[in-house]
Amino acid sequence: AGCGGGGAPGPAGGQGHAQQEASMQDGNVLVRANAVRAASLGEAVARQYGIERDDGAVMLLVGVRRDGDGGVTAVASDLLGKRQQLEMREVRNGEFIDYVGTARVIAPDTLHFDVQVVPTGGTAMELRFNRDFFPR
Repeated sequence: AGCGGGGAPGPAGGQGHAQQEASMQDGNVLVRANAVRAASLGEAVARQYGIERDDGAVMLLVGVRRDGDGGVTAVASDLLGKRQQLEMREVRNGEFIDYVGTARVIAPDTLHFDVQVVPTGGTAMELRFNRDFFPR
């Protein structure tokens, strides 16, 4: 139910189709990220990640696959340039490590995500992507 641990948790509500996740790889580090409307999460997924199912919230899920730990920071910006520093929490799912945070959105809007992954002892990686959100 996490990034790479069974697929993305679902489409970004109100779009009729799931948007592709953003991903990048550097050596043995694979980073996969997706943003979905929190209200579209199933109850089990919302409970697993500690996310409130809310029409005005977007869940950012970043999966980091590698040996060892690291850290993730993320910022979401809307079309007007309003920036939100996301508080990313580590969620361990078996052998996988996911990082999850939430941003606020008032649809329709596009959020630009700037994700920084710093693997322990490795080089910082930056992943940038946009997601469109429409009224439900």
